Amino acid sequence: MSFDALLFDFDGVLIESESVGNQHLADTLTMLGHPTTREDAMHEFMGLSGPAFREAVERWIGRPIPEAFDIARKAEDARCMSEGVAEVAGAGLFVRGLPADLPIAVVSSSSTRWLRAHLAHLELGDRFEPHVYSGREHVARGKPAPDLYLFAADKLGVDIRRCVILEDSPVGAQGAVASGAFVIGLAAGTHCLPGHAQRLQALGVAEVAHSFDEVEAIIADAGGW
Repeated sequence: MSFDALLFDFDGVLIESESVGNQHLADTLTMLGHPTTREDAMHEFMGLSGPAFREAVERWIGRPIPEAFDIARKAEDARCMSEGVAEVAGAGLFVRGLPADLPIAVVSSSSTRWLRAHLAHLELGDRFEPHVYSGREHVARGKPAPDLYLFAADKLGVDIRRCVILEDSPVGAQGAVASGAFVIGLAAGTHCLPGHAQRLQALGVAEVAHSFDEVEAIIADAGGW
């Protein structure tokens, strides 16, 4: 069959923020007395947001999140939104090469403020608007629930079963698979360490791609647009 729409996770799919963010998260927790590696951070927190993220951090450190943590995170978020973050290799070219009439959306755990700031840096905002959706703002249950993907498909006016979803995190892949879409696990970002593709495969993604060229080939083989 052919597909009717494409839904993009954002962090780690379009921009390299997972690598940057998890390193900063690990450094911050270590500074506060809780030794944490970038690999620890990615395994424990990647794909989470809002209360689920904070609960995971508190489980990891065994105490309430200290004020210094929030101060450090806010400062890093502000720096990233001001300066921008590098795109995942090939992301911009891929988006610009999609058919102009193909419905697309961002489906992310990040805030729409973060998403729109970085879409502007990438000069992709006009291609996605108004379909920029946040798991913390648009649905009651964020990832790993499938709600955000179903919400975005409804807003685009398409059947979720005729959507392709690009997800890089195990948390996101879990929700994407549960939605009923054709899910491609993307292991193209620099945060994707050995074994990452296998983790996504174990969650039931239809295919795994290590680059946007592979994404394009998978979609074409599966029926295209």
